[in-house]
Amino acid sequence: MTVLRSMLFAPGNHARRVEKCLTLGADAVILDLEDAVAVAEKVPTRATVVAALQRPRTSAAYVRINALGTEWAWGDLVAIVQPGLDGIVLPKVESAADLQKVDWALGCLERERGLPPGGIDLLPIVETAAGFTAIAPILRSGTRAKRVAFGAGDFTLDLGLSWSSAETELLPYRSTFVVESRAAGLEPPIDTVWIDLPDRDGFEQSVRTARALGFQGKCAIHPDQVEVINRTFRPSGAELDYARKVVEAFAAAEAGNLAAIRVEGRFVDYPIVDKARRLIEREASIAARAVP
Repeated sequence: MTVLRSMLFAPGNHARRVEKCLTLGADAVILDLEDAVAVAEKVPTRATVVAALQRPRTSAAYVRINALGTEWAWGDLVAIVQPGLDGIVLPKVESAADLQKVDWALGCLERERGLPPGGIDLLPIVETAAGFTAIAPILRSGTRAKRVAFGAGDFTLDLGLSWSSAETELLPYRSTFVVESRAAGLEPPIDTVWIDLPDRDGFEQSVRTARALGFQGKCAIHPDQVEVINRTFRPSGAELDYARKVVEAFAAAEAGNLAAIRVEGRFVDYPIVDKARRLIEREASIAARAVP
C-alpha cells in the first residue's frame, strides 16, 4: 500500500503555481482541469498540465479531469495520458459504470502509447447524493481504483447541508466511506478539503477527526495545509514505540502459548497486535517515500 496522506490541489492553468506545488512535500499533487479552470481555458490548460508532468518533482502527480457528463472529459483523457502521469482523479462519480468506462479508456490509451498496463491510478471522488447511495457498487466496480475520495463541497451543495466548522453533519457520510471501503477490500479513503483557510484551529481538528475515523489522508487546497496533514496522518514516535513493544511482547507470549497479555497496563490480544502491525507497516510506507 502506498499511503497518500496529503493530496494538494493546484489549478492546472497556472504554470508557475503548478511547478511550485509539485515540490512542496505533499504526497500527491492534483493538477486541476475541472472546477479551478474557467471554461474558456479548459482546452488550452491541457498542454500546461502535460508539460508539468515532464518536470522533476517530489510529489506524485495526479490530474483531475472534467466529469464524464461534460464535453471535455474524453479530450482531457486523450491529452494527459502520457509518461509522467501517476493518476487520474475522476469527479462526480455516480455509478460503477462511470469507473468502468474510464478504466477501459485508460487501458486502451496505455496500450496505444506503450505505457505500463494498469500503471495509472484511478481515484474516484464521490460528491453527490446519487454517488453516495451507490457507493457500495462503485467501490466493487472491479476497476484499478484502489481508494475513493469524499468531496464535501459539492456534496453539501447537492443535499442542501450547511457545512459547519464542527463538521458534525458530515460524520455519518464520512463513516460510510470508511466502512464501505473496508468492506470492498479497498484502501482507506481520502477525506475532503477544508475551505475556511483563516480557521486554523478548525482545520487541524478536521484533520484529526479524519484520521480518527479511519481515513488514510486528506485533500488540501493551500500549501500551508500540507505540513499539518502529513504530520497528523503519520504515526507519532510514541505510537510507534508502543506498537513495537506490543508486537515484541506478544511474540514472546505467543511462544509460551499465551494470546492475551498486558503491555504498559493495556490489554493486548490478536486484534490489538494486528493494529500495531498495520501502524508499523504504514510508517514503513511513508518513510520509503522520503517525504517529511
